[in-house]
Order: sequence, then C-alpha cells, then structure tokens
Amino acid sequence: MVARLIEAGFVRDPRLVEALTVVPRHLFVPHALAGEAYGDHALPVGHGQTITQAANVARAVELAGLKPGSRVLEVGTGTGYQAAVLARLAQSVFSLERVPELAASAIRLLSALGVKNVAVKVFDGSYGWREHAPYDAILVAAAAPEVPSPLVSQLKATGRLIVPVGTPARQRLLVIRRLPSGRTRTEDAGEVAYVPLVGRYGWDKSPAEGPRR
Repeated sequence: MVARLIEAGFVRDPRLVEALTVVPRHLFVPHALAGEAYGDHALPVGHGQTITQAANVARAVELAGLKPGSRVLEVGTGTGYQAAVLARLAQSVFSLERVPELAASAIRLLSALGVKNVAVKVFDGSYGWREHAPYDAILVAAAAPEVPSPLVSQLKATGRLIVPVGTPARQRLLVIRRLPSGRTRTEDAGEVAYVPLVGRYGWDKSPAEGPRR
C-alpha cells in the first residue's frame, strides 16, 4: 500500500512513510474486511461511515506539513486510523467524532496500540474544539458544503486547514493557509470523494445515498 502511495506521489515525507508502514490499518476495519484493508479504497465501518481511503489519508496528512511539535485537530475520528497516523507525526492530536459508538471504538483501539497523545471527544466536529485551539493543522475527514468558519478561526497564525468542499457526491480537497496578517490563502489539491460532514457548519443530515470517503 505504502509503495503505491509513494509511486502516486501522495507521500514524500519520510516520517509519514514510516507512520503509514507501522500503523496496522487492518485493525481499524471490521474483522471480515481485514483482508481488504490495504487496498486503496474506503471500507464500511458501520453507522453509515467508512475508513478513509488510504490515498486520501496520505494526501491530507502530507498537505498538513506536520512537525514533531505540531498541535492537530482532526474532525471525523471514525475508528481512529488517521488519528493513529497523526499521533506518530505530531505532539498532540485532538479528534472529534459525532457517532458515540465509533468514538468508543477509536478510543479502545488507540489505547490497545499504546497511543497516548490523542484525545477523542463526541461532538459536532464542524464547530471545532476551541478549548485546545489554536492548531498548527486541522484535518477534516468528511465533506462540507463550504469551509466551516469556526475551523478557520481556530488555526494558528501560520496554520493549515485541510478540508474537502463540494457536493455530497464530489468535492475538491482545499488547503486553507492562514497567513501572519490574519488573511487566508486557498489552494486546490484536487478532486476527492468523502462522506458528508454532518453538523451545524456541514450538512443538516447525511444523504440516504452518500459517497465513500
């Protein structure tokens, strides 16, 4: 899997290569799907959600430009796979998940793997987690109709927000860079397909038929 991601140009940071190699992705999917965990596609994890496609995890984390001392907010914990990857690259990770059962599963898996620098909370992630702001990077693992304004306000002066924005079926992966002046600059990192971000600054509810992230 990692070799494919490197060949596709999604991964350049050696630290990310190591994290993707070490974190056991198969533990974060239902046991019956463990054999498919290292393919480059999303897999259902229950409650209408999926584990994010490996290429999208790699792209988003690479774009975040994390350093060992980084403070990171993740919106959409799922079963905790991306949080486990982030934990190996950043000093602290704060992760929000609206589905209690998924949050509980993530906490259990991260604890079993000895991950100690990730905090998980059940909450509407579109609001962010102001208590621990500002963040060097915010990664949104679900698609929003527009950039959630609370997340931009929780970035550090040089922080980055990585968020898929568009329709429930198709989005563009945006990189919002906050500048020292307080203004922002937006870059388009390409087309992606994620499940919808449900919440106050996302979609009112998940469509009956949504994309796989």
